[in-house]
Amino acid sequence: MKTILLSAAISMIVALLGTRPTITVLRKRKLGQQVRLDGPQSTPALGKSGTPSMGGIVIIIATLVGYTFGHLFTNDPMTASGVLVLFLMTGLGFVGFVDDFLKVFMKRSLGLRSGAKLFGQAIVGVIFAVLAIHFPDGYDLTPASTHISFLSDFGVSIGAVLFVIWVLLMVTGFSNGVNLTDGLDGLATGASILVLAAYVIIGNWQLRYDCTTALAANCYDVRDPLDAAVVAAAVMGACFGFLWWNAPPAKIFMGDTGSLALGGALAGLAIVTRTDLLLLLLGGLFVIITMSVVIQVGVFKVTKFKTGKPFRVFKIAPLQHHFEQVGWAETTIVVRFWLIAGMFVALGLGIFYVSWFPR
Repeated sequence: MKTILLSAAISMIVALLGTRPTITVLRKRKLGQQVRLDGPQSTPALGKSGTPSMGGIVIIIATLVGYTFGHLFTNDPMTASGVLVLFLMTGLGFVGFVDDFLKVFMKRSLGLRSGAKLFGQAIVGVIFAVLAIHFPDGYDLTPASTHISFLSDFGVSIGAVLFVIWVLLMVTGFSNGVNLTDGLDGLATGASILVLAAYVIIGNWQLRYDCTTALAANCYDVRDPLDAAVVAAAVMGACFGFLWWNAPPAKIFMGDTGSLALGGALAGLAIVTRTDLLLLLLGGLFVIITMSVVIQVGVFKVTKFKTGKPFRVFKIAPLQHHFEQVGWAETTIVVRFWLIAGMFVALGLGIFYVSWFPR
């Protein structure tokens, strides 16, 4: 518990104090948000043109510092699970950094092409997936297992190849989901904090009823539940510190550097805690926003092909921009979406907790 609290506190302080000078440096170099002028969302966004981006660098650095020093101060050993989740987060953050670099340095508003970004995500995801089924501990538990999981592993092993594909779907799905959510000031940061808080609780609960120390009808075969909670706390603390500056009106954006990193952290935590499918519920807001884009694009293409008259379900996707277009204030959308995210987290935690009790 000390490691969790220290890691969270250190990462929060680093992010809180480190974001201000980052904003100053980015402003001096005029490395601000590039706004597209060819879409219906451009009008509300014009006032944000020039706001420093790439703030995700602060979140990543603060997380790594918090995790490292939290362990050093308590002499609690780092684990394969924790390091692998941080690798996934940092690797995807680097892919996002390249995307942001092209936007702010090269003045390319679209950044990386979608194929190149997906390729970068896939490389990081494959490395994580392969390494995650190695490094067994004394009980022969590896950071991940080749089973699909909900509240714990179920069914038969799907094998290494299918497991890697499954991890790729989770990693790309959630990293892009957080990326799509990051369209309004503080929205993705606040929603991520809620899901990360859930994983602090889940990791602690799994540690309390770890099968290696407390054999019972309901126990958890998880290699490093405590360190998963430490990672979640470190990322959460970094997000808290960053949100001070990212809340409406934002002084800095996390950019793809931050959104891809946060999505990777969530996917990684779900995999090492054996709660793959539960993440779909805990991160329900990200799922809804991603599906709004899928529905919009799908209906548009089908109606255009069949009738020649494309139809849009929403005024614009992702969903948060639809409400922007119908006249909701940005802060209203952000707070209401945070409430929705909180309800999904509460529901997911409720199911996780209730399912533990014997029937």
